Amino acid sequence: MDIAVITETYPPEINGVARTLRAMVEGLRGQGHSLTLIRPSQGRGDQPDTEGGLRQILAPGLPIPRYPELRFGLPIPRRLRRAWAERSPDAIYIATEGPLGRCALRIARELGIPAVSGYHTNFQQYCRHYGLGLIEPAVWGSLKRFHNRSRLTLVPTQDLAAQLGQRGIERLRVFPRGVDTELFNPARRSDALRAAWDVTDGEPVVLYVGRLAAEKNLGLAVRAFEALRTRLGRGRFVLVGDGPELARLKRRHRDFVFTGPKTGIELAEYYASGDLFLFPSITETFGNVVLEAMASGLAIAAYDYAAARQHIRNGRDGMLARFGDNADFVRCALALAESPALVAKAAAGARATAETLGWPRLIGELEELLYQVSDQPRAKEVSHARLAATNE
Repeated sequence: MDIAVITETYPPEINGVARTLRAMVEGLRGQGHSLTLIRPSQGRGDQPDTEGGLRQILAPGLPIPRYPELRFGLPIPRRLRRAWAERSPDAIYIATEGPLGRCALRIARELGIPAVSGYHTNFQQYCRHYGLGLIEPAVWGSLKRFHNRSRLTLVPTQDLAAQLGQRGIERLRVFPRGVDTELFNPARRSDALRAAWDVTDGEPVVLYVGRLAAEKNLGLAVRAFEALRTRLGRGRFVLVGDGPELARLKRRHRDFVFTGPKTGIELAEYYASGDLFLFPSITETFGNVVLEAMASGLAIAAYDYAAARQHIRNGRDGMLARFGDNADFVRCALALAESPALVAKAAAGARATAETLGWPRLIGELEELLYQVSDQPRAKEVSHARLAATNE
C-alpha cells in the first residue's frame, strides 16, 4: 500500500507518541509499504530526511504553549491537495488532532481517501493541570467531532475505548503498543553508571523516566521516594527527562540525580541500571515508559490503569495502586522496596511479559486494519497470510 502518516511529533523529539510513530512507520516500511511522513518542521534548518526511501512533507510549525520543545503544524491544504491529487494514498493515519491533522482529515475526506485516526494524548485532562479546566467540555466536543469524521479511531487499551465510547466517539478499535525488547534489556545494566550516581553497594536506585511537568504527578513520586528512604535509611532517586518542573525540583531536592533527556542505548542503560520504577501519572492514554521499564527488568509501582493495568499482574510483575489513591501508591512502592525477593520476582515477571509485546506482531495487526479501510481485497489476503505467519 501507499500510506501517509500525519503526526505533529516525531523523533528526534523525545516523547512516547514520537517513539510509537517511528515504530509504526518503520514497521510498515519493513513490510514493503510505501510511506509518506507529514509533520511540522522542528526548527530552523530542518529538512526532509528521505534516507531509505521515506518521503517527507514538512509543514510550518510553531511552539506548543507550555510545551516549547514541541511544535504544532500549521494547515497546508494546497500542498496536500496537490500531492494527493498527483499520488493518492491508499490510506492515511492521523496521529494527532492539531491543526495539521485536522487539515489532513478534511482534505482526505474531500478526495475520498480513507482516514484512520489515533488517540495518543489526553489533551482534555491536561487542561486541569494548566488552569484551563473551564474549556475541558469544549475540548471534548472538538475531539469527538474530529475522531467521528475518520473511518476508525485506534486506541491502546480496552478501558480507554470504553471511556471514549461513553463520550460519544464512535468506531473505536484497540491497537496495543509494543516495545523494543532488544534495546530495552536487563543486560544493559551498568555498574559504572551507578557509580556515577554515587550509589553505594546494595543501595536501591529509584527511577522516573518522562516529562518533568505538572500533569505527571511528580509530587507523589517524590513523596513515595522520601517515604522509602526514611524506611530503609538510604536510596537514590534518578529522574530522566526534562520539562517545566525541572528547575523547581532541582532547587528543592539537591540530592536527587537529574540526568536530562536520554534516548537510544543511553536511555536503555539508564533503565537497566535502576531497581524500582515509579509511574505516578494519572493522565496517560497508555504510558510507553511502563513497557520500557518492564523490558528492562524493573520492579514497577504504578496506578491500576492504562499500560500498567493491561500488562502488570499485581504482585508478580509489580505493584498496582488503586487509581488516584496517593496513600496506596506509596504503600505499593514501600512494599517493593522492603522486599528484595518481591523486587526480584517482579523484575523477572516484568521482563517475561515484555518479551511477548514485540512490535512485529502488532505491525501485522495495524497492516490488517489499514487494508480493511482501503478496500483492497487482494491485499487483504496477503495481510491475512502475514498475520498468520507472525502468530505461528
